[in-house]
This record gives sequence, C-alpha cells and structure tokens, in this order.
Amino acid sequence: MSDFPPYPSGLRLAGRRVLVVGGGHVAQRRVPQLIAVGADVHVVAPDVTPAIEGLVGSGEITWHERPFGDADLDGAWYVIAVTDDRAVNDHVSTLCEEQRIFCVRSDDATLGTAWTPAIGREAGITVAVVGNRDPRRSASVRDEIVAGLRDGTIAAPHHRDRTPGVTLVGGGPGNPELISIAGRKALMDADVVVADRLAPRELLGELPADVELVDVAKLPRGRSAQQEEINRVIVERALEGKRVVRFKGGDNFVFGRGYEEVIACRAAGVPVTVIPGLTSPVTVPGVAGIPVTHRGVAHEFAVVSGHLPPGHPEALTDYKALAQLNGTVVVMMGVENAPAIATALIEGGRPASLPVAVVCDGTMPTQRTVLATLGTLADRLAEESVKPPAIIVIGEVVRVAHPDAY
Repeated sequence: MSDFPPYPSGLRLAGRRVLVVGGGHVAQRRVPQLIAVGADVHVVAPDVTPAIEGLVGSGEITWHERPFGDADLDGAWYVIAVTDDRAVNDHVSTLCEEQRIFCVRSDDATLGTAWTPAIGREAGITVAVVGNRDPRRSASVRDEIVAGLRDGTIAAPHHRDRTPGVTLVGGGPGNPELISIAGRKALMDADVVVADRLAPRELLGELPADVELVDVAKLPRGRSAQQEEINRVIVERALEGKRVVRFKGGDNFVFGRGYEEVIACRAAGVPVTVIPGLTSPVTVPGVAGIPVTHRGVAHEFAVVSGHLPPGHPEALTDYKALAQLNGTVVVMMGVENAPAIATALIEGGRPASLPVAVVCDGTMPTQRTVLATLGTLADRLAEESVKPPAIIVIGEVVRVAHPDAY
C-alpha cells in the first residue's frame, strides 16, 4: 500500500479536537499551523518546549502533562505522533488505524496514514505540497508557487484585486531585497506608481510595461509645491478607478510626508492603506553592525531630523534636552548640519569624546562606515568626502560595535 501516492484533501479542523502526542521541537513546528486553522489542540506529553508552554499559558492549546493514554484518542479527528520513542508512536498509530483516525508520524512517515504537507497561503489560496516524503523539495516547490501567486505569474491578471485606491508603500532603506512581501505585491498589482528617488530603484524595473510610473523628481520643485502635486496626482488617478502605489524610501511616516498623503486621500474620499517599510535609522545601523540599544550601555534611542541646524527658527528639536539623554542619538538627513549638531550636543553636556559612526549608502553595494567622535566629526566628514544619504549614529553603542577604534 505504501507504493501508492497520497490522496490530497483539505481538512477543516476548526473547533475539532486534534491530538499531538509529544511536546518536543517537531510538535513546536506543527502546533502553530493547527492553531492557525482553528483546531482544538490537545498536547499530551510529560514535558514540552518553552514555546509550547507559552501557547498553553496564553490559552491557545491544552496540555495534558503526562504520558499518552489510550483514552486520549476519544473524540479526536486527527492525530500527530511526534515523540522520540518509536514504541509510543507505534502504539498511537496502531490505535488510530483501529479507530479509523488519520495519524501522522514524525519518525517514519510510511507507517502513518497521513502526511503533513508543506503549507503556504496567499490571497485566499492555500497551497499544500506533498513531495513523496522529501520535505525540502516540498518546501521549495511550495515557495515557488506562493511567490508566483504573489507576483501574478501564476494567477491570471483578472484574479487580482482591482479595487481602486491608494496604497502607501515603504520600500525600506534601499536594498530591494529589504522591501516587505506585502509591499512588493502591491507594486506588482499597481496601475500607477508614484516613486521617490530614495525608493529601491531596481524594483521599478520589474514593473509590468503597462504601469504608469510617475517620478517625483520631475514634479514641480519646492517642498510644498511638490507635495501638493503628489497629493493631486495620487488622488486624481485613484478617482479615475486606478490602483495607485505611492512608493517611498524607508518608512512612510518616519520623516516622510506620508501622512499628508493619507489626509489628502481621506479628504477626497479615496480609500487609502499603508504598508510600512523598514525604517533607516534602525535598519541601516543594524546592517552596519551597530546596535541602537545595548544592555548596560543604552536603554533608549532618539531619532532626529538634521535637515535644519540647531537654532533655526523652524527647528523643532531641543538639542539641550537631547544632550541630557544617556542613550543613542540617530540623525537622519544631517550630513550638512552635522558639525553644528555636534557642537550643540557638546555644549549641552555630551563629551567631545563620544563615539560617532556615519553610515553612508546604507544597505547598498557602496555602503561604508566613517568613524569619528563628536569633537572630530566635522573634520572626518570633510576628510572622507561624505555625501548624503547617510545615517549618523551618536553614542556608546558605536564603541560596542568598534571597540578597537576608540
């Protein structure tokens, strides 16, 4: 009988008792999938992993803290035997066979009456792949299918969501692989893409040929005039019945003007959704190997915009208060005003010897890190010809990452 292929079937387990015999790492992988489909999960095991114990504590599953007993099968619709004791698994699967309960075995799939497929979900479709007991192959095929559903190469275009509206997509710090799955899918489903210069450029080259691309850099100059034109374009195209993606670098709401676009859409009655992006003040230092917090070193970090110098009448940052913090200061858009910012922090009480790292072109092939202190920052920027975009990290966390440099 084992020479025959399995018959695939979608089990509807919501509210139905599913028994997991064993509480180790295999069970830890299986249980969340059962919770996700609404099963009434019961784990029988003398011990369980901390992750499973956490699910018990949150009330998502029931744990019977003891060895398996024959009566545990009462009322079960589906059983998974995942102990490291073959004799126990044999006993469980034999009882299941007698009671006509489908049983999965982790130790020897050929002795079970069901196999666990590699599962993926996308746009309301569940993909389940069974690769003749080759889990790596099954997972690989599943991933290819799900990727095809996401980018539209498998599902026909008319199956896509064509509801008009605006989606704000944060593209992350620059590397195209750091955009979210949801963000990439929204791009591929768009009729119109309105893109910033800092949005990952390579992704624009993957857009279908019929997508209208609006380059923000070519809109009217002047910060206010340009933003007003962006608001007009996204609202206008959406009211024409199109799916519009406003594609920005980093995250939509971290020193961007994304919420102004949300307000404009709502005022015009245009549906608007937001897909966040990895934000540069955390992501770029992280990629460069610099933590923004570290146990015993920094318990807080502040992110400030450096596009205006300290003392500017329109500046909103209180550098005196900022200098009183013990944690990390991350400055965005601050290359030009970095010397003045360093001076303000020193005057506010930060030591001139405080370490500073300037991460240029973060996450891109040209990424580099320039090290300095508050006192030497101005000279180091000039010596290294630092140009935007760059993230400036100020604090003892830089010393943690580069102990030999200070």
